[in-house]
Amino acid sequence: MCTSCGCSHGQTRIEGAALSRDHSHSEDHSHDHSHAHDHGHSCGHHHHHDHNHEHGGSAEAALSRDGDNLHFGAGPARSHAPGLSQTRMIQIEQSILSKNDQYAAVNRSRFAARSILALNLVSSPGSGKTTLLTRTLEDIQGQIDLAVIEGDQETANDAERIRSTGVQAIQVNTGKGCHLDAHMVGHALEQLEFGDQGLLFIENVGNLVCPAEFDLGEAHKVAILSVTEGEDKPLKYPDMFHASDLLLLNKVDLLPHLNFDVERCIENARKVNPEIEVIRCSATSGEGMAEWYQWLEQRRRALLEQQLEPLRQRISAIEANLAQGLTGQGVG
Repeated sequence: MCTSCGCSHGQTRIEGAALSRDHSHSEDHSHDHSHAHDHGHSCGHHHHHDHNHEHGGSAEAALSRDGDNLHFGAGPARSHAPGLSQTRMIQIEQSILSKNDQYAAVNRSRFAARSILALNLVSSPGSGKTTLLTRTLEDIQGQIDLAVIEGDQETANDAERIRSTGVQAIQVNTGKGCHLDAHMVGHALEQLEFGDQGLLFIENVGNLVCPAEFDLGEAHKVAILSVTEGEDKPLKYPDMFHASDLLLLNKVDLLPHLNFDVERCIENARKVNPEIEVIRCSATSGEGMAEWYQWLEQRRRALLEQQLEPLRQRISAIEANLAQGLTGQGVG
């Protein structure tokens, strides 16, 4: 996991420009850029070396054997990194996530101040996430301010697809990093020209593992799962589906050509997260898209209502004060 190997930084670019560590963000976004990363290889790293070495001590604590099945997430850190004890891995994870949470809190405050609904779209590569997003933007633009932060390790291909719809997109390239973090999103926000009470889609790097742990300041994580991926995906990658509020079961137009059990997939998702909502949809056929848009509108209205309530209470208090007036009691 990125929280133990520290692969999330080092080659990040916003709109092609390298992300400087010596800067201050506007809107109280200045912060310390020290990071507790022990080493900086990617999550998908491949080590070519002789594996005839001792597996005692900390490595053994993370390893569970069940016949021919080896589980390296059995220790307290729920992960494994060569040369690191479970205690040290937990310390690194807490340090990285604590710093990220500080950035996420700043992002969340910025969203709240402008009544922006921010959604973190997560999926594996090839789920149809970008196609679903472009269809969404084409269908609802003109009704509400829209913007996209697009995350990929390299290229601006998906950002260009978004821009072709007429919606502004900021490309964040993570280099070796396999997910966006709140720090990257904070930088991207500085380049967005975006109205109040709008809808921001953050399309994360295609990965069902690492993005689950990193809060970006979003209101909701939305997981996209294609019916071409297999109905056991929620059980294989439980952290992501546990962290998500909505599952978009995508590409359902392909179901007649596949051996995919929709009900079992939904059952598996709810084993991991009993509260997760599910919408079956297809950007190609349009099936379920109206339901998806209704979900977006409900969440947008809920956000605005939440922000209205304190204002209503203050107005009521002022009206009560005006109605009471000055009685003149005690004068004379």
